[in-house]
Amino acid sequence: IFKINSIQNLRYYQKSEQRGRLHIMGNVFINFTNHPSKFWKDSQKAEALKHGRIVDVEFPAVDPEGNRDYIIRLAEENVKRILEFHPSVVLCQGEFCLAYHVITRLKEKGIPIVAACSERMVREEGDVKEVIFEFRQFREY
Repeated sequence: IFKINSIQNLRYYQKSEQRGRLHIMGNVFINFTNHPSKFWKDSQKAEALKHGRIVDVEFPAVDPEGNRDYIIRLAEENVKRILEFHPSVVLCQGEFCLAYHVITRLKEKGIPIVAACSERMVREEGDVKEVIFEFRQFREY
């Protein structure tokens, strides 16, 4: 893997073993959540695209009966999946214990991790309560 500095961030090039060519990797915003980016509002997509193309990596279902060793194994598996994309930024939100271990491991590798920050707006009419979350920014951990 070759690392080349660019103005905005680090780009990664990886030599393809099969074809012997260089493929651009990196400049990728990983969405590691249960909320596919195709359902994001334009403002959230635009903010993510400042960091590179958006790639959804689904946050897995976590067995509530799983112990700490199970969570650590799951974290290591998912960090490996995420690192395959050489991300410039990772949005990580999901089950707290797994998210903690994934965030810790990615930060140890120098990868910026963010959370989506939204304004919660509630409208109540009689017995009906409508909650809308309006994206505001990505905040780095």
